[in-house]
Amino acid sequence: MKVAFPDWQNKALMDISKEMIAKRHAKIGAENGEAYANLAMRFLRALFNFSIAQYEDSSGNAIVRENPVVRLTQTRAWYRVERRQTVIKSHQLKPWYEGVMALKNDKTSRQSALVADYLLFLLFTGLRRQEAATLKWSDIDLHGRSFTIRDTKNRDPLTLPLTDFVYGLLESRRANADSEYVFAGNGKAGYLIEPRSQVKKVIEASVVPFTLHDLRRSYITIAESIDISAYALKRLVNHKMSNDVTVGYIVNDVERLREPMQKITDHILRSVRFK
Repeated sequence: MKVAFPDWQNKALMDISKEMIAKRHAKIGAENGEAYANLAMRFLRALFNFSIAQYEDSSGNAIVRENPVVRLTQTRAWYRVERRQTVIKSHQLKPWYEGVMALKNDKTSRQSALVADYLLFLLFTGLRRQEAATLKWSDIDLHGRSFTIRDTKNRDPLTLPLTDFVYGLLESRRANADSEYVFAGNGKAGYLIEPRSQVKKVIEASVVPFTLHDLRRSYITIAESIDISAYALKRLVNHKMSNDVTVGYIVNDVERLREPMQKITDHILRSVRFK
């Protein structure tokens, strides 16, 4: 609302017309990018849909009768945005890892080592950025060598094993922990939000451009390349398998996932240390 619709925050929904939607969509696309324009309008569409269902007059009729964002569908105005497919390639893993380790050894900021561990954690677990950032020490069982993500994208809690590498990373970080969050931030949220400056340093040091979500894609790509089973991989990255009747007969527990997760870790370590 603050970025895409700063001048609409005090405007009545019924005063927002289809033509206003079309013009604002084009304006956001030109100024903030086409993908962001689509995202902003999907958000606004959800806001209208909620209001249509929620608010009624004394006769039970919807106060807001129509969702003006439908104009973008009717006129085929949604931007065609290709899904990002970038990953850290096999030959880039070593320089990327060295760039992260250089950040870890940067003594100019305490946050540098924390962000370095965060980046390594993302690559070696395949977690989404928010899942990792909001991880609490109370969700980690160092004794049982496992951890649990409670607020996932598909709302299903996910418990995963700790590989030797990730266990060592967390054990070292735990020794100096002074927050409930594993990757603590300086803001009000308490956890790491957007480590842009540190990511930029790693990119400059390694000459490997990447985004945080690229680390998840890289993890999945590596897992597929070493023939991790589809069932294990989907469970590791918490993807739904609702269309596959076979999955209902398979029990996915932490111990069953320990071996495939360790194989992925071992492959990454061989790539970053011995090439």
